[in-house]
Order: sequence, then C-alpha cells, then structure tokens
Amino acid sequence: MTEDVVLWNRLAALLPEAEAQEIRDCWDIGEQEAGLGLLVSGILDHEVPISETVRARISVLAESWGEREVLTPRILRCHGNDAPARLKLIDHGVRTDDVPADGPDPEETGLVRVPWIACTRCGQILMRVHARESWGDLSCLAEHYVIPSPDHSTARRRFPAGSADAAFDALLNECPQPVAGQLGVRGRRVGGRDRS
Repeated sequence: MTEDVVLWNRLAALLPEAEAQEIRDCWDIGEQEAGLGLLVSGILDHEVPISETVRARISVLAESWGEREVLTPRILRCHGNDAPARLKLIDHGVRTDDVPADGPDPEETGLVRVPWIACTRCGQILMRVHARESWGDLSCLAEHYVIPSPDHSTARRRFPAGSADAAFDALLNECPQPVAGQLGVRGRRVGGRDRS
C-alpha cells in the first residue's frame, strides 16, 4: 500500500502543485478513478512530456482501477519525451476483428489474448486475456494476464485477474536485459541482479 501511494504521488508531481494536490486528495478519499482522469487531463492540458514507461504505468493503474478503456485514448495522446523507450504501450483500441485467435494453451480456450505492453529490450509482451462476449465484443475486464513464450504458444507467466501491477512488475523485473535503476510500477528498483 505504501508503494502505491509513493507511485501515485510521483505521478501527481508531474503537474503543477495545485493540480498535484487535487490528485493526492483523490487518493486520500478513495477516489482513484477520478484522480486518474485528472492526472491524464493535466498531462494533456499542460503538454507534459512523459516517458513510455510512465505512459505504461498510467495504463496499468487505469487497468487496476477499471478505467483503462475510458482513459487509453487520452493516455496515448499524451506527449512523449523522445527518450529511448524501455517499454511501449501497444494497446491501441484493438477491434475484435483484429484480435489473434485462441492459441493452443488449454487454459485459454475460448479466451482472446490482447497485446498490451511490450519490453523493447527483450521483446517480451504483457497481454491481457479477455473472454469474448455473446455479442462479439471482448469483456471489459481481463480474465487474467500473461507474458507468453517467445513463440506465443504458451503462457510463460500467468497472473490472475486484478494483478495487472504484478504482471507489469514481472515484465520489468524479468527482462533479461534490465536497466539499472529502473522503477517498477510499485516504485521498486529493478535492474542488475537485485530484483527486490
């Protein structure tokens, strides 16, 4: 919980103090959904350049608080900082006719993998796994998350619903080519052999 607050406050600090305080207040009163909307609006309004890692972190927070579908188009419109990108948010409003068919993984029969965040150093991809609703659309909430094997035939790592942050941390921490000093979604340092 403390790590979540630290991350929240770091993201809020991207904005001018008055708006940052408003976002911190949202955390304090349990209005994270509203705070995320204010954060993304502030980044857009002030044209704050953000790294791709920050963009991905905001997407993970939005997923965790049930706001990813609403906020993704705006998150993708945020200005980048043109720094070399360790991660790439590849969630771009995937249409149901664009989604790859079910793989041979028996635990995913009837489910659809949707590429979400890619590690540009090692090529690993964090995917959301959704059910296809009876009307043809994908479920709003992920059934679980996977980091697939390189050939995408099986899930190398699987994370239950509600664990987007743990899946994101794994994408960062388990990269065979980590960047020293990089911060995971919960503010933990990653890189080198220290993965605490």
